[in-house]
Amino acid sequence: MSGPVRERCQVLGQGRSGVYHTLTVAAPRVATASRAGQFLAVLPGTDHTFRLRRPFSVHRVGRSGGTPATVEFSFAVLGPGTQALAALREGEELDVLGPLGRPFRPPATPTACLLVGGGYGAAPLFLLSEELRARGCRVDLLTGAATAERLFKPAESAAVGDSLTITTDDGSAGRRGVVTDAMPALLASAGGTVVYACGPMAMLAAVARTAAAAGVACQVAVEEQMACGTGICFSCVVPLFDGAPGVTRMARTCIEGPVFDGAAVAWAELGLGELTP
Repeated sequence: MSGPVRERCQVLGQGRSGVYHTLTVAAPRVATASRAGQFLAVLPGTDHTFRLRRPFSVHRVGRSGGTPATVEFSFAVLGPGTQALAALREGEELDVLGPLGRPFRPPATPTACLLVGGGYGAAPLFLLSEELRARGCRVDLLTGAATAERLFKPAESAAVGDSLTITTDDGSAGRRGVVTDAMPALLASAGGTVVYACGPMAMLAAVARTAAAAGVACQVAVEEQMACGTGICFSCVVPLFDGAPGVTRMARTCIEGPVFDGAAVAWAELGLGELTP
């Protein structure tokens, strides 16, 4: 796996779906190295107003003549940094460092895979589905959000996998409830042997517990606040079980993650319920 590179990237387009924005940038070196589950560290603006980069999952990789040439990332406007990104127009430039972190790991042999996303946490699952289907895997996509407006690209999601299941907390789209309500039946019907998930930490903890109860392997791409994105500041650590029962250590999400074995994360230490290895 190639190391990260820094590129000055020209904005080629910006899209909007619900409350989420998607930027497409020309980044051939970053695109070539990017895998599903990895992220980009983006520096908004050109006037040095923003001192820290913002981390965003790689959503898609675009190709030109068969060669990776563009990357896409998605975000919700939450503060000055994402406001600056949302204001960018075609032709303007961004400073992008990536890809960073460890990607999702594909199964050793083709199998049925359940991809679970919450809100715009579903963004990296689009690229993951491409990678898995290229390996001959069946892909079922399960995506949820609090409301229909907060679903990530629901109109495009139907083409991501072999099936699509949508849940919303308020029932405004798809099935009323949360993603873990639908997981057992989907795993049973498709014969799923691997679960891949990305979204809010509380959702990931619940997905990991549900997968463990079904005896299914689970990989989670955690969402933690990051400052440097390169392992220097230790601001993004999560507790992992470390061999002996009950013993944990702190792992840097930006270096050892963001993808972890769902059964290895000490969810209880994060206040998200118990899951023992």
